[in-house]
Amino acid sequence: MGIQDWSENVISVDLRAEPETREQIDKVIHQVRDRGNCGVVMDFSNVTILTSTSLAALLRLRKLLGDCGQRLLLCSVSSATKGVISVTGLDGVFEIVDDRFDALAKVEAMPNSPVASAAKTL
Repeated sequence: MGIQDWSENVISVDLRAEPETREQIDKVIHQVRDRGNCGVVMDFSNVTILTSTSLAALLRLRKLLGDCGQRLLLCSVSSATKGVISVTGLDGVFEIVDDRFDALAKVEAMPNSPVASAAKTL
């Protein structure tokens, strides 16, 4: 599936294995900059190793989203990849959810998302 617009305010990403991971994250960064107000869910099902350049790209994406008041959720992260995130001290930085659909629901429920704002006015 790659990168797709899940909804008006959410980008869903099926990350590819290295060495394509960083390139894919960079594409998402450009897409978020173009779109503006959207959250991102990244599915790590195909990722078996995470390089420092991919971690750096994830941090840039997280900062960009945070500056917009949006979230980056990682899902289906293997225990080895969680270990890499933990060893680097980033386990408190990234929000990791087991299931893709839980992650998508959490991003959609953001207080400033168009979907959540519409629900409050009903």
